[in-house]
Amino acid sequence: MPFDSFDIKSLIRPVIDFPKPGVIFRDITPLFQSPTALRQVMDSFAHRYVEADFTHIGAMDARGFLIGSVLAYQLNKPLVLFRKQGKLPADVLAEGYATEYGEAFLEVHADSLCEGDSVVMFDDLIATGGTLIAAANLIRRMGARVHEAAAIIDLPELGGSQRLQDMGIPTFCLTRFALTDK
Repeated sequence: MPFDSFDIKSLIRPVIDFPKPGVIFRDITPLFQSPTALRQVMDSFAHRYVEADFTHIGAMDARGFLIGSVLAYQLNKPLVLFRKQGKLPADVLAEGYATEYGEAFLEVHADSLCEGDSVVMFDDLIATGGTLIAAANLIRRMGARVHEAAAIIDLPELGGSQRLQDMGIPTFCLTRFALTDK
């Protein structure tokens, strides 16, 4: 089934002024309600990474969990969950970061990765890159490396993909939106 970026974009709902005035939130839930579109998204990612040299899938809380868990299953890779602060029960490493809306902390179980591991990180979108940069810092603190950061959507005007690339982290997104796209 060929991937159609326009078709996927048409299933991403713009929500004006959410979570604050002036922001257009990109809601992927309609995309996940379409079995055909969901299969296209997951198959596109699986095709990209099926022969890639990495050891783990990293999934960002919470929408990244939807993508990462399916791909961990499809690619037979261990899944590492990067959670919002206070959600993990064992010893954690934490990393603070700035979001478009304020400040937050990302946590991961301290024993999730080892030296030599390589991670493909997944989230629903790359905006300022704060969440993925925090995850990359956590991955590096455990002695592992980031193979690539991937998402369904890139918002290039917010600079997140460029910030990740400036850190030596390649990025891959299935589609992109300008900030003014409705």
